[in-house]
Amino acid sequence: MTDLISAVQQLSNPRIAVVGDFMIDRYIFGDAERVSPEAPVPVVHATAEQDRLGGAGNVAANLVGLGAQVLCCGVHGADRSGEQLCDLLKELGANTDAMLECSDRPTIQKIRVMARNQQMLRVDREDTCALSAASEQQLQEKLFAADWDAIVLSDYGKGCLSHEFTQSLIAEAQRRGVPSLVDPKHKNLSRYANATMVTPNRSEAEWSAGCPMSSLDTVKQEGSKLCVDAQLQSLLITLGAEGMYLLDADGSATHIPTFARQVYDVTGAGDTVISALAISLASGYDSITAMHLANAAAGIAVSKVGTTMVGREELLRYLRSSTPAGKVVAETDEQLLAITEHFRLEGRKIVFTNGCFDILHAGHVRYLRAARGLGDVLVLGLNDDDSVSRLKGADRPYNKLEDRAEVLAALEFIDLVVPFADDTPESLVQKICPDVLVKGADYKDKGVAGAEFVKKNGGEVEFIDILPGRSTTGIAERIRESN
Repeated sequence: MTDLISAVQQLSNPRIAVVGDFMIDRYIFGDAERVSPEAPVPVVHATAEQDRLGGAGNVAANLVGLGAQVLCCGVHGADRSGEQLCDLLKELGANTDAMLECSDRPTIQKIRVMARNQQMLRVDREDTCALSAASEQQLQEKLFAADWDAIVLSDYGKGCLSHEFTQSLIAEAQRRGVPSLVDPKHKNLSRYANATMVTPNRSEAEWSAGCPMSSLDTVKQEGSKLCVDAQLQSLLITLGAEGMYLLDADGSATHIPTFARQVYDVTGAGDTVISALAISLASGYDSITAMHLANAAAGIAVSKVGTTMVGREELLRYLRSSTPAGKVVAETDEQLLAITEHFRLEGRKIVFTNGCFDILHAGHVRYLRAARGLGDVLVLGLNDDDSVSRLKGADRPYNKLEDRAEVLAALEFIDLVVPFADDTPESLVQKICPDVLVKGADYKDKGVAGAEFVKKNGGEVEFIDILPGRSTTGIAERIRESN
């Protein structure tokens, strides 16, 4: 994970052209507490409205947030929404010189009615007919006259990207030797032939393949075939809860699991993915690193409601507070210091406790929950297997470190699990410098490792009562007796 943090920190500020279907996403928020007497539909009492950039506009927003210099190339209507669209892009800091006003079509709008974070209804205002030859020529001239280090084709099937226009843009990217990325909307992926990377979601890939992709093996098999048949350099299929699968024209395939902690709304997640991929490739990273960064960015996007921008600093914070295993980080890893420093910068009170936690039981759960209640973040120091053997006996631990760490990390009130090798956590306490050091009440007269250090640095030492009759030793003895 440290490598990904470093990769985000070293992203450059490339010039990226975004071409495609720009739109306004309008959200009407409210409550739905009754059914209409006019029809069997909910009545939403609107309490707020918000306009956001959608479609290619959301791609532009994400790219700006990640640090790219963005040139927007698309069309909008000669209407108030068109003015608003350009104003929102300019407020971001995006270049709108290649945006074209068309009097023969409206600015695309998607109006969503939301109640308690659930989408109740969507109303679309759009004209999906193809651009006129004259408009298409104007866009091409504007784009070819500009400098860019990568190009993103955000195709929502609204008429901006014809087959011919798409191919001319991909060919221009090849001529310049820069990446071209496509978020596709058409069944026939060959219209994006020679693109550096095309990023369908699972249902779009199934539509193109003409068959279901019900397993990861099927995704690999059918995705590889799509990549070759459509003459793509690479195909990245987003799989929702199952992560992402990258298929290359040379036959290589890479799958990674999802990075999302919780999912509220997948709207616009594809825009976030292609934005992170584009800035990564334009910064010189390989496709695997780009995929990992995009996966992390998508994890942030789906945890929010509606189309949303994911910025570079937000991505860094997310990576620093996450690990591939969930919450487990090595004592010697600089990620530990980065995460705890991040907690402090956010003003969060850090609580630390430690133990072997060999067989997790109700006493442990109550103790850990109570410890978490003493602050905002609970960091758990976990004795490694050798130290458990030294402290508890040669027949311990009953469960190996990896298993103990995974079980503890699954508890929602534990924010970080840090395995350590020493008999006491003194060194670890000094690294973390917690605001509160916690031990069981049975340690009051025994001395607590790290207590003097914590007090000296303005922290507190707290003791929590132990639930009687619960212990790992007792559980093990009962199991032996039952056998």
